[in-house]
Amino acid sequence: MHGESAIEKKHPFSKPLFVTVVASLCCLLWGSAFPSIKLGYIAFEIAPEDIASKFVFAGYRFILAGLLLLILFRVFRKRKFELSGRQWTSLAMLGVLQTGLQYMFFYIGVSNTTGVKGSIMNATATFFSVVLAHFLYQNDKLSKNKVFGCLLGFIGVIIVNFHSDLLTFSVSFTGEGFIIIAALIFSITAIYAKHLTGSIDVLIVTGFSLFVGGLALALLGVLLGGSVTHFTPGSTGNLLYLVVLSSAAFGLWNLLLKYNKVGRISVFNFLIPVFGALLSALFLGETIFELKNLIALLFVSVGIYMVNRVQRATSVWNRAAQK
Repeated sequence: MHGESAIEKKHPFSKPLFVTVVASLCCLLWGSAFPSIKLGYIAFEIAPEDIASKFVFAGYRFILAGLLLLILFRVFRKRKFELSGRQWTSLAMLGVLQTGLQYMFFYIGVSNTTGVKGSIMNATATFFSVVLAHFLYQNDKLSKNKVFGCLLGFIGVIIVNFHSDLLTFSVSFTGEGFIIIAALIFSITAIYAKHLTGSIDVLIVTGFSLFVGGLALALLGVLLGGSVTHFTPGSTGNLLYLVVLSSAAFGLWNLLLKYNKVGRISVFNFLIPVFGALLSALFLGETIFELKNLIALLFVSVGIYMVNRVQRATSVWNRAAQK
């Protein structure tokens, strides 16, 4: 895979200010998912140990989000879903992995840790993306400073898993561990989604992925004996917010990936733990102003800033060398 195409350079979705605003909005939406999911468990009266019902809850969210995007495609594009059998298979695989498998780990992980801690752990997706891009893209290689930035971020992730006295280490495989696995799956599948958007409309890629993954989660949950039945104005509003959150964030993010390098976009993921921690503190009453949380946020943010700063500096250097 080679450098940016002329389309990537000229398209509005590749302009720096536009990229910053849209990527930040996506991260704000994803950050709000941490408290929203926890509030959804409460609103739908889903017990902490009821994993099957959590899958059904996630399934409803993504099925509706996928349908929303597919309807928008038909309304605004005014075209049919004309794809080859191979393309449908690729989309189905993306849906099962990016939505189904990722959120199977994510929903369990979120329920087994705090929103603040989970949002910081989820920032590992940024560093996974940077490392993967090194092996897949000729113009997105690792450098010493990129490696140092990644190390800073992972140190931050380690720090957040200490107790408030910074003396006792606390991590749960089905909590923090599952969130890291979900972040790795997201990083891998985001690159695959970028590849598919080269030949398939972004709305179809995102909508079908969400729908198929949601269907897989819902069916798995039902087969395991789960159900979501306590619908009230409050719980329904929570679900609808998660639906809009998913369709908007994934749709816009995939558009950004289509017209930009993976490293340039993934770096904005550092905003997710910031937004997630602040919103979790606001809506869940969790404590953010613990020393370990502040240090962890600082390390994660500085680490990803360094990755982004190095990339821009390298880009300027390359342009100068070509003159």
